[in-house]
Amino acid sequence: MARPMWTGVLTFGLVSVPVALYTATQSHDVRFHQLQRGTSDRVRNKRVNERTGKEVEFGDIVKGYEVTEGEYVIVEPDELEQIFPGRSRTIDIAGFVDLTDVDPIFFDRTYYLGPRGKEYQKVYALLVEALEHAGKAGLAMFAMRGKEYLTAIRSEGGLLELHTMHFADEVRDPLREVGDLPEKVKLSAQEVETAEQLIGMLAIEWKPDEWHDTYEEQVKQLVQDKLAGREIAVSAGPAPEATNVVDLMDALRRSLETARKSEKAGEPKKSSGRTAARTSHSPKQTGGKKNTSPKAATGKTTAKRASATGKQQLSQLTKAELYKRATDLDIPQRSTMTRDELQHALEQAGRSQRAAS
Repeated sequence: MARPMWTGVLTFGLVSVPVALYTATQSHDVRFHQLQRGTSDRVRNKRVNERTGKEVEFGDIVKGYEVTEGEYVIVEPDELEQIFPGRSRTIDIAGFVDLTDVDPIFFDRTYYLGPRGKEYQKVYALLVEALEHAGKAGLAMFAMRGKEYLTAIRSEGGLLELHTMHFADEVRDPLREVGDLPEKVKLSAQEVETAEQLIGMLAIEWKPDEWHDTYEEQVKQLVQDKLAGREIAVSAGPAPEATNVVDLMDALRRSLETARKSEKAGEPKKSSGRTAARTSHSPKQTGGKKNTSPKAATGKTTAKRASATGKQQLSQLTKAELYKRATDLDIPQRSTMTRDELQHALEQAGRSQRAAS
């Protein structure tokens, strides 16, 4: 079991329950060290006076708030300690809000809240059940690690989750930040209906386990390839083109037609390609003679159709799904390929397998 990062008491009204806070997420980012080129020497950062270029001892460093350019108000460590938010001993729920009223942009990080002992499970379960039925979240201020947070406590999957939130003045106004936002755009009923049909055709179930960080996998594969001395080829690939306004309806129709064909063919809807299976064929011995029988001709026609169908299926896959298939087929240099290059490599591998069969 993980160790809690904070323990205290959760209160709402006259009801209180001792709880423990646990980290809910973790990062799998690939981390690199900085080295001097041509050596294995680590590069370190130093605190340097930008005017003199000399290194400054940690004890000689103070904090300064810039009022105007070059003018600072110096704040001493003991002055900050006097107003430093102490560690909260309690999470006092000030009120409850409907979850549907909270814009997801306000949520920041997520933590698990669990009962601190079996004797508190009943009170804990009561709050979990009540919040779930009400569809509400409790709001509370909470201080941790020298910072004060606005938090939301909600019920999810039989336990309580605590979400740290952004304050209102931390959320930027999209009208000031984003340019070229549409004001009044005329859309025909047919365009809207076709777009809604396309969304419906491409609807999938939310299965978080099927989505993963393909970039992280490719970085790790890149390291392994370089460690094994394999050649690395890098290609930027073609840049995507935006849909022309004139061709919008045509693009919607073609997208909808492709989605319908995929559905009729019984293709699985897009996920992450984790279930893609590796296929292999045993080469047949022909004795070097050309077979001109009707059966052979039918086989060639079937192979051509299979090739066309396979190409169409590959065009419907995401880069993650293509990369998974390339991994199953052990295609070299796949970690450096673009989506189009992965599709081309898989098509070539398919032709080679069909030629050998």
